[in-house]
Amino acid sequence: QVQLVESGGGSVQPGGSLRLSCAASGYTYSNSYLAWFRQAPGKKREGVAGINTGNGDTYYADSVKGRFTIAQDDTKNMLYLQMNRLKPEDAGMYYCAAARSIYLYALNWRDWNAYDYRGQGTQVTVSS
Repeated sequence: QVQLVESGGGSVQPGGSLRLSCAASGYTYSNSYLAWFRQAPGKKREGVAGINTGNGDTYYADSVKGRFTIAQDDTKNMLYLQMNRLKPEDAGMYYCAAARSIYLYALNWRDWNAYDYRGQGTQVTVSS
């Protein structure tokens, strides 16, 4: 049974940093499509970052480019999201997701329903 478990969320002040982690059991991240999503109260869920671990290509929402970095560690079978210069609008529940195959990933990495597995989320709060 595949399980994805996020961790690393918390409360930070604007301008601060957090690193989210996503541990997988029953699933290996190599040659896979992985992503981070977030959802703030009253807002639609949005794709934040995606990575094709087969070729290393990464994708980011415009709102986080230059501030967030998605990375995967094969040796630890972990997915990370390094979040720097956090803003209040970055707050929300963050979810990791994984899939073995997503057609035209560059175009579809933001599609929540394209992923086979999703975690339960970790909360990020950004406020002063």
